[in-house]
Amino acid sequence: MKLAILTDIHGNELALQAVLEEIDARGDIEEIWCLGDMIAMGPDTNEVLDLLFARPTIRMITGNHDEAILSLIAGEGHPETYKHTREHHEWVAKRLSKENTDKLKSLPRMIEKEINETRIIGIHYHIELNKRNAHINDEPFHSILEPTLHNMEKMFANYPADIICFGHHHPEHLFKNEQQIYLNPGALGVSKENTAPYAIIDFTKEKQPVIEIHHVPYNKKSFLQRFETLQVPQREIMFKLFYVGE
Repeated sequence: MKLAILTDIHGNELALQAVLEEIDARGDIEEIWCLGDMIAMGPDTNEVLDLLFARPTIRMITGNHDEAILSLIAGEGHPETYKHTREHHEWVAKRLSKENTDKLKSLPRMIEKEINETRIIGIHYHIELNKRNAHINDEPFHSILEPTLHNMEKMFANYPADIICFGHHHPEHLFKNEQQIYLNPGALGVSKENTAPYAIIDFTKEKQPVIEIHHVPYNKKSFLQRFETLQVPQREIMFKLFYVGE
């Protein structure tokens, strides 16, 4: 079996389309995991979710941005530490269709699978056991740690899995020790590069799974133009922080 791992699409339909087209062209991916933050930052809210929910081979979980937007829609407030993104989140919330809202609400925070005696867990980022069911306004997701083996062990060593797949922190992570592998393929939709990353875990060739991170080119210029066409709130600061420049 080969499993594809995507995360942090962040409303980037063109990047997602490019990755799905490459996966389809390969013809050997049996299942795709999408590890949260499908929406926000980028302009393509329903477009991204429509693509994902249309595919029965995709398993999805929620991320912090997804949950913050759902909280706004439900009238349950907005996380205090996300107040700098509230204007943008409100814009996304107004665009999110009722059908996609309901589907997003039904998603779990974690997925698990065993393949060839290898246990895999997918989660958006570390959540302490006593916060696994906490509301997003209670800040359940762990603060971001620098990508080092020591920090990955600090967060994930007690997870009952051989491979822990996650996102949230946008740079790529691929660390391993004698017991576990820690994989974050990098943010598919949020990068200053002109490519979209995703990972493939291959269980077919070796006793141990083989992991590769792929980068797929896409039309980033057209993607960025959509921010202007739709007058996406807070686009200037997002350009500077996530998409263009040094």
